[in-house]
Amino acid sequence: MEETEGLETVTDFVRWGASRFAAAGLHYGHGTADPVDEALLLVAHGLHLPLPLPAEFHHARLTASERPRIAALIERRVSERCPAAYVTGEAWFAGLSFIVDERALVPRSPLAELVEEGFAPWIEPAGVERVLDLCTGGGCIGIACAKYLPWCTVDIADISEPALSLARENIERHGVSDRVRAVPSDVFAGLAGQRYDVIVSNPPYVARAEYESLPREYAHEPGLGLLAGDDGLDVVRRILADARTHLRPGGLLIVEVGSAEGALLEAFPDLPFTWLEFERGGCGVFLLNRYDLPGG
Repeated sequence: MEETEGLETVTDFVRWGASRFAAAGLHYGHGTADPVDEALLLVAHGLHLPLPLPAEFHHARLTASERPRIAALIERRVSERCPAAYVTGEAWFAGLSFIVDERALVPRSPLAELVEEGFAPWIEPAGVERVLDLCTGGGCIGIACAKYLPWCTVDIADISEPALSLARENIERHGVSDRVRAVPSDVFAGLAGQRYDVIVSNPPYVARAEYESLPREYAHEPGLGLLAGDDGLDVVRRILADARTHLRPGGLLIVEVGSAEGALLEAFPDLPFTWLEFERGGCGVFLLNRYDLPGG
């Protein structure tokens, strides 16, 4: 490729990739924050190297076979406006590597931080025996729960069979098939009689007007995992209506609603939401105790 002539080192290709991304006006909302981080991710993937790269690698020269492979990854990111995680087929959540593709959303939830702490201080981790990851997508939240709480069992549920097929691949990848079960379920419809200590969910919460204005990168993700009616609350309303029935005494409901936070507060002014804060950033995640939920 003529454009890459003269590029030799890892730093050369990161700089070139970042320049291409900036010139193309790409959007970064799927795990990286800027064109440099995005380029570094793709270069490292193409070289089969983990991040962060040791400093001494930055000036290492690429081989003749590596250069076109890296260039192709960068060009695909520009030409297809495809999130980098779909280009690499991998994303990290709670320090764990997951298979990702267009069957489910790219993992990027601040809930990772809460999972890593075993849901402390909101519940005693040792007392968490059963977890439900509702609207699981590729399974990252529920599988991470199983890894960080190795004594608990986890149901991961989704209405999308393609998403569940990806989740099953991730269950096998992490060797937790003895404790994690993938369940086809339209919200709680496939979970009759099941009760949990923690229900955690990153459901669809994008309002229609917002969805129609999203950058092109989001068009690669399944709309079923994003769009949730005119106000973004179609699925959240159903979760709130039935969650109490599926929680054990003392149980918690934890839900990410992102940009629908304002609509939720307007729709449910009397619910005592606790809004969680995260050291690594992120917002729009609420917690409710079982006794605060409708139906009591």
